[in-house]
Amino acid sequence: MPLDFRRFNGPEDSVSYKIYTKDYLKTYDEQLKDLYDENGKRKDGRELNEARSMCMFFARTDMVSQAKGSAYVELRKTKVVCSVFDPREIPHQNEFRQLGQLYCEVKFAPFSCPRKRRPYVPDVEEKALSVALRQALEPAVCRHFFPNYQIDVLIYILEHDGSCLAAAINAAGLALANAAVPMFDIITSCSVAVIGNKMFIDPTEIEEHIAKNSTEVNHGIITMSVLSQLKQISDFTQIGSMDVECVTKVMEVLLKECEIIVPNIQRILVVDVVKNFELKKHLEAETKKREEILKKKMDEWRSLLNGQ
Repeated sequence: MPLDFRRFNGPEDSVSYKIYTKDYLKTYDEQLKDLYDENGKRKDGRELNEARSMCMFFARTDMVSQAKGSAYVELRKTKVVCSVFDPREIPHQNEFRQLGQLYCEVKFAPFSCPRKRRPYVPDVEEKALSVALRQALEPAVCRHFFPNYQIDVLIYILEHDGSCLAAAINAAGLALANAAVPMFDIITSCSVAVIGNKMFIDPTEIEEHIAKNSTEVNHGIITMSVLSQLKQISDFTQIGSMDVECVTKVMEVLLKECEIIVPNIQRILVVDVVKNFELKKHLEAETKKREEILKKKMDEWRSLLNGQ
């Protein structure tokens, strides 16, 4: 198994110290009771139907200087960085493609997950998230504007505390807009964890873990991406087992949550445009000053040459 030699790696037969803690020895029922208190409040103080995007959403653009466009999205303890690079020719491609391609890659930082240390080599979960990210972004991007080319979208998850796919899709949409990639609409995404008759909007990592391993009839995680202005669903990802009524209720909730995120994304994009206009004015003023200084120098040299 390849190792990350840039960091200290413990022996392969070592185990995490967390297996000796009290939380690790709790039963399923005890873990489920710890998710919320008697008043229906979660551990982080949110209601079951309250998303982190409403009060804890932070995002900004121009985070990676080497990329054409980049974005950083933070949902309390879930932190994601996205980089978008210029279109380039599709490698090892012989046939002409009318539509451009999106190359998406999702990578966890070795220290990002609370349960285990991530390996340097991409694992199955990272590959699955990369495919889900590409499927969500393709309907939103005007791929017919760059035929036979591909755009690289790279996601790096710095810290994972649930809803990492939704955060990655939101960050990718911001980064694509920051890179001036033509898009049909702003893409937003949100997740819901279902445990029995309870729905946890924008779940944390422990809530996702319990939802995946639950024995209830309805259990699992649903992540949905929406093009709000076009009223279209670009991607729908479900993990677990749910009946039709439960899925329908979750979709209605996710549609509302995705519409709530849109003003935050629009505000960030407007701030980015205003900043670029101010930068353009500053550069034009600096250029004008330098041209005036250069013109004065040229006049001095001409006068000296004419005097000789």
